[in-house]
Amino acid sequence: MRSFSAEETAALLPYTALAEAIAQVLAERARVIAPERLVVGLPGGATLLLMPAADPQISVTKLVTVHPQARPSVRAEVWVMRTDSGERLALLDGAVLTARRTAALSLLAAQTLAPEPEGPLLIIGAGVQGRSHLEAFAEGLGVDKVYVCSRTPEHAEALAAYARGRGLLAQALSRIEGVLDEVRLIVCATTSPTPVLHWAAEGSFIAAVGAYRPEMAEVDPALVQEAQVYVDTLEGARAEAGDLLQAGVDWSGVRPLEAALKAPRPQGGRVLFKSVGHALWDLAAARLAVRALGG
Repeated sequence: MRSFSAEETAALLPYTALAEAIAQVLAERARVIAPERLVVGLPGGATLLLMPAADPQISVTKLVTVHPQARPSVRAEVWVMRTDSGERLALLDGAVLTARRTAALSLLAAQTLAPEPEGPLLIIGAGVQGRSHLEAFAEGLGVDKVYVCSRTPEHAEALAAYARGRGLLAQALSRIEGVLDEVRLIVCATTSPTPVLHWAAEGSFIAAVGAYRPEMAEVDPALVQEAQVYVDTLEGARAEAGDLLQAGVDWSGVRPLEAALKAPRPQGGRVLFKSVGHALWDLAAARLAVRALGG
């Protein structure tokens, strides 16, 4: 078995290919085993998560700890093994895999659902997920203009500078209100317990990925109520999607991404994609990594 560093793990998981791998896992959902993840509350507001998944060839288990006040706040490893024998194939950097598969999932959702997928892009939150979503949307959608807003101005400017280094037009913002009429792709990637996005223009696609507990919400309830709402999985969203739970959404109108892949692209309105994570996406990443390794 080989252990892969953060840099090596990233090289195995290009965003566009990873989005395609996630779509393939969704197409094969009947052949995949992915039980509900185990979530254990730890002292000080920390969380321990265990996320297994398997298909006939590959099995994975991800071990994650989330400590919101620590840096890094998320630490994780992903074990990859053969389903038929249990032979360990790889140990992947879980934090990198999580960041990249989350952004690739949002990319797949934007490719499928965004009324105007060419952007411009607004990223709220300049941490790991902000950066990975910037990379994914630039790679997979060809976005060439981005705005970045963070509660820490230095972080916003650092991510904007990184974007400029990649050839994008990028600007750090202290407030988002001045660009909401212009942007058509919005990523909320913060750990804020209260909404950071209160309004979006017609034709906007919003990926809300930061809130991961029922008491957290990045998107204002009024905006949630008026949007067309999609989720990565219904079971995960019902349990953990604070943005939707606090808005009191009508769950009969909430659609999983799996169904959206087989339906026409929404026309107009506002589209909200909420993801809380699932072992299916880790399995997709492991499949892609194993293929890259020739396994």
